[in-house]
Amino acid sequence: QVQLVESGGGLVQAGGSLRLSCAASGRTFGDYVMGWFRQAPGKEREFVAVIGSSSSTYYGESVKGRFSISRDNAKNTVYLQMNSLRPEDTAVYYCATYRGGALNWARSFDYWGQGTQVTVSS
Repeated sequence: QVQLVESGGGLVQAGGSLRLSCAASGRTFGDYVMGWFRQAPGKEREFVAVIGSSSSTYYGESVKGRFSISRDNAKNTVYLQMNSLRPEDTAVYYCATYRGGALNWARSFDYWGQGTQVTVSS
């Protein structure tokens, strides 16, 4: 069993920055691939970024060059640094653990946090 708790969301103006955190417990965190997804009202869950156990990274096209995923295995935490935020980045952001399959598919991830709301005003 894995518990994931996201934090760091909030309201920010367009062009601003936020850093999300996802604290994990219940597993050997450093062994696992971790991902971030987001879901806006009325839309499907969208892939944002993923980070491997060796800190290799992969990003969704809509956030590439603006967002950065990182991890601190000593703290069992994965981060999402979000810069140059746009109103279309408004969504609930979720972290999740990877179980297998395509890296950008939500169904490839098994344990999920409760999400943290990010709202970007224009």
